[in-house]
Amino acid sequence: MDKRYRLILEMMRFNSGDPKRIQHFLKVYEFARLIGQMEEISNFDMEVLEAAAIVHDIGIKIALEKFGESSGKLQEEVGPPYAKALLEKIGYEDNVIERVAFLVGHHHTYDNIVGVDYQILVEADFLVNLHENNSSIKVVHQIYENIFVTKAGKSICQTMFNLDLKE
Repeated sequence: MDKRYRLILEMMRFNSGDPKRIQHFLKVYEFARLIGQMEEISNFDMEVLEAAAIVHDIGIKIALEKFGESSGKLQEEVGPPYAKALLEKIGYEDNVIERVAFLVGHHHTYDNIVGVDYQILVEADFLVNLHENNSSIKVVHQIYENIFVTKAGKSICQTMFNLDLKE
């Protein structure tokens, strides 16, 4: 079985009993894959992006267990070691593991996004979160203007939320 699917199954087991978390990461994974394909990113960046999308919120469960809350910053702090361990178990290469751990540790930090994998992960996560949080169209516009950079991500956001942009 492909590493991606083994990783998905491991994350499903990790989040057993929490269908919201499972469905969240699966949606982020699919949007990330779609944007990555549309942007024609490299095979390495796609491998990193896919793995990161699957494990990006691994810190939520850990933060809740350790601290009783799961703020974005706590997720970034506690998630990377667990992501690394899971990726090692599946057999990912060290360079992929290190980049994924970096992305898990920064996916709620938006002021210094470096790398197409990082940008797409953030965009995919926002596409899902904006819907799951029932965000207002005003909030969607703000996020669109301040976060979205890729042509594919912008197009999907515009279509999904029927944005009326005066450009």
